Amino acid sequence: MSPSDAVTHPPVRVLFVSHTFPPEGRPLSSVGGMQRVATDLHEALLQHPEVTVSTRVLRSSWRWIYLRTPPYLARLYRHIEGLARRGEIDVVLFSSVIPAVLVSFPLHRTLRECGVRTAAVAHGDDVTFSLGPYQRRLRRVFDGLDAVVSVSRATGRACTDRGLDPARLHVIPNGIREDRFPEADPESASRGDRLAALDASARRLEDDAFLLCSVGRQVPRKGFAWFVDEVMPTLPDQVHYWLAGSGPQTGEIRAAASRRGLDERLRLLGPVTEEHLGLLYRNSDLFIMPNIAVPGTMEGFGVVMLEAGSCGLPTIASRLEGIQDVISESQNGHLVTSGCADGFRRAIMRYVEDRSILEAVRGRAVEHTRRFRWPVVAESYVELMRSLARGSRATG
Repeated sequence: MSPSDAVTHPPVRVLFVSHTFPPEGRPLSSVGGMQRVATDLHEALLQHPEVTVSTRVLRSSWRWIYLRTPPYLARLYRHIEGLARRGEIDVVLFSSVIPAVLVSFPLHRTLRECGVRTAAVAHGDDVTFSLGPYQRRLRRVFDGLDAVVSVSRATGRACTDRGLDPARLHVIPNGIREDRFPEADPESASRGDRLAALDASARRLEDDAFLLCSVGRQVPRKGFAWFVDEVMPTLPDQVHYWLAGSGPQTGEIRAAASRRGLDERLRLLGPVTEEHLGLLYRNSDLFIMPNIAVPGTMEGFGVVMLEAGSCGLPTIASRLEGIQDVISESQNGHLVTSGCADGFRRAIMRYVEDRSILEAVRGRAVEHTRRFRWPVVAESYVELMRSLARGSRATG
């Protein structure tokens, strides 16, 4: 944009709406890809010179979010209506489809009359959520939104399958903060000693141990229990698997490990801090994303693969849904047919048997991930909102 353009077109006034922010000072009480993307996108937009951002977010732990969301939405409705009638905003950006479904539809006529445009970010589960009344309302909301930002092509298809006009669909990937996991100072300690901060048993890791890791909510579609049950028993004893996160399948994962005699090779770390997450990424050999298809839910993107890649950790992942927009073959990892245990085994064994190839792939993973830096991704959002605002002024 030239200086004259900056004078001609004032900053776009954006109201950023999200119901997925963690409580202040308690980031681990509400953590996940959607939550992280919302907070990072918000921060990137705040730093952009061509938008002015006002914010309306709900900060809540997972435990209380269902109780706190209804009163938040009621206040949000009144707040958006007031801003629109006073002419104080150009665009409302919902960080997920959920608040758009619950708030934007009843406000649609008012926002149109006031020349305010609306956009929502579609992640995956917020589109495929199978509750009947939600799906019926979703179709009507898609008719009213001026734009839907899909984080992947797969999520975009889920939107158009539910009635979204393809002309209103904009695919913009999730981003990564390059400074999220700074490189640690060189240490003389062994990898086991470094990882002892996560699990004291790490000090017993053999020198030839090959460490796989996964990060995420332990639910069926993530495929963690399947991987432990079907893939880990086919790998050599020096291959270990560490999982960060928690969820309803934790017990099933632990039971699979016991059944398969893997108690010494599997570690369930539970939720971990940012510092410890970086430690896990930087001291593992491969990141594993073994998703399986589950009706009514989907992997819309998989920002953890970007986090791993930013730390030089290649990914072996299922060729499924939005994962395919993150992994470029032999650049930051490899895609394997979902549910194919032998495919995962062969992809992993390639590196176990020849670890010298890991270093080259590590460097390519870091370079590939730079394409997803938040300043680059945020620019695409700003371009979209600038276009929406221009359309509003042209018809106002």
